Amino acid sequence: MAAAPLLSLQNIHLTFGGTTLLESAELIVSPGQRIALVGRNGSGKSTLLKIAAGDVQHDGGLRFVEPSATVRYLPQEPDLSAYATTLAYVEAGLGPGDDEYRAQYLLHSLGLTGEEDPKNLSGGEGRRAALARVLAPKPDVLLLDEPTNHLDLPAIEWLQAELNSMRSAMVLISHDRRFLSDLTRATVWLDRGVTRRLDKGFSAFEGWRDTVLEEEERDRHKLDRQIVREEHWLRYGVTARRKRNVGRLERLGNLRQDRREQRRVTGGVNMVVSEGRTSGALVVEAENIVKAFGDRMIVNDFSTRVLRGDRIGIVGPNGAGKSTLIKMLTGILPPDSGKIKLGSALELAMLDQGRAKLLPETRLRDALTGGGSDTIYVNGEGRHVIGYMKDFLFTPEQANTPIGKLSGGERARVMLAHALSLPSNFLVLDEPTNDLDLETLDLLEEMVSDYSGTVIVVSHDRDFLDRVATSIIIAEGNGLWQEYAGGYSDMVIQRGEGVNAREAITKTHRAGKTSLAQTTAATSKRKMSFKEKHALETLPKQIEKFETEIKTLTAALGDPKLYTQNPDAFAEKSKLLTATEAKRAKAEEQWLELEMLREELEG
Repeated sequence: MAAAPLLSLQNIHLTFGGTTLLESAELIVSPGQRIALVGRNGSGKSTLLKIAAGDVQHDGGLRFVEPSATVRYLPQEPDLSAYATTLAYVEAGLGPGDDEYRAQYLLHSLGLTGEEDPKNLSGGEGRRAALARVLAPKPDVLLLDEPTNHLDLPAIEWLQAELNSMRSAMVLISHDRRFLSDLTRATVWLDRGVTRRLDKGFSAFEGWRDTVLEEEERDRHKLDRQIVREEHWLRYGVTARRKRNVGRLERLGNLRQDRREQRRVTGGVNMVVSEGRTSGALVVEAENIVKAFGDRMIVNDFSTRVLRGDRIGIVGPNGAGKSTLIKMLTGILPPDSGKIKLGSALELAMLDQGRAKLLPETRLRDALTGGGSDTIYVNGEGRHVIGYMKDFLFTPEQANTPIGKLSGGERARVMLAHALSLPSNFLVLDEPTNDLDLETLDLLEEMVSDYSGTVIVVSHDRDFLDRVATSIIIAEGNGLWQEYAGGYSDMVIQRGEGVNAREAITKTHRAGKTSLAQTTAATSKRKMSFKEKHALETLPKQIEKFETEIKTLTAALGDPKLYTQNPDAFAEKSKLLTATEAKRAKAEEQWLELEMLREELEG
């Protein structure tokens, strides 16, 4: 006999502003079940989970929770404002008889001390505190909305092991395929307001979903043909008894009504990359490159060769210096020592992890075109921005929407749309999978695989790396980086383990200087100041300006006539060149310091 459900939603209806979001949704959670809740961005997954948690009131249907069951819900945007410290926030979620020491254990496991002031937390730190709060009481039912957001690979793998050890029933929303495949034993698909259930884990979902959609399309095609036949009879059929004719007319009307009421699958993203000319066979060659900030080594004696067509995955814990390594390999940041050689005819396009280039007040259309035009060029062909927006599932009405008003998934699609429109043969993607739904991830994987140029990608998504990477560069700790052939799983087999937490791989470096708790507390109690953020944004332009001046001065000093005809001018320009190079070096060091601080605080 099956166990009675701990939580159930039956025939749930919900309408927002005249638009039906949920029309017949169900969710049954029995003891110990682990359910993946999946669906397109905007399909209502988070709303359904909020209804299950009791945070949103539905218009119709039945919600039932077993009176003795404890339910905990992880929202995407937790509110910690009523608490003095993160530990107080987590302990407030404990019930009578719960282990109070578990709160401290979970906070430390997630990189927090418990002493942080919630007012000073970054979004990622707030999410980790909220994760500790819902896990601490070991509830009967866990409702987790994107629990891996803002976690690096070591934390994701720790969380997966922690959830696997718990007896709680779980409903998981996540874009991380590996996470869902390893943890779930059933799948609920929310599609066009209706739920379908598969009593198998997420690993079986995508094949089942494709079969369902193919059958649906065949049924729709049959219905269309039946309507055509009935319309043909209406126009040309031989007159029969009037009663029979009225019956056929009524059936035709019903068929047309059924066809109108069918909700078709939302169109998919049309992802096409704007490819530039072919680059040389050698794209990047790094020889014994070194980069350090103060006594902290970020890259230590690393060498690699990147050839045309390679897909390089870069992995490591937050703060290991992945973004810094990318900037060195692309020539943006020079090494302290060693050599970086870039290949010929390179055209670089970058997708920034922090979506830093998306100013909140910028209109969507201007973010894609650069402003001042309604035309965007893809593969050399001009397209109207509205048509290009539709390829990435934006409506014409959103053209003037400020970027700050878009959801996380929509902002991710804007950045992808912009990056892919730039002519390139060298594509750098820093956390491209953030906030993308599974279908868009599929298309991104296909695009990367079919791209004729070279790709470097930083990602915490193990499945994505397995599908696209030809080799993995991993942070080994203390500035050491190692390259392994194949995808992420191949690297784990060769190395014997996955990505280590940064605290573990740097403990030797920190020995005798400060304790781990002291270090964590020192970084987690503060956020970047306005001055620091402003400097981080403006320093790259200053560095670029210095480089332009250095090139101009170098070219002038290379003219042999200058020294013979005007030795004073030659001496003045030489002195200015030395000063400008010193300014550039100082600006680069300052930028590197701030970039590493940002990775520490916002990772």
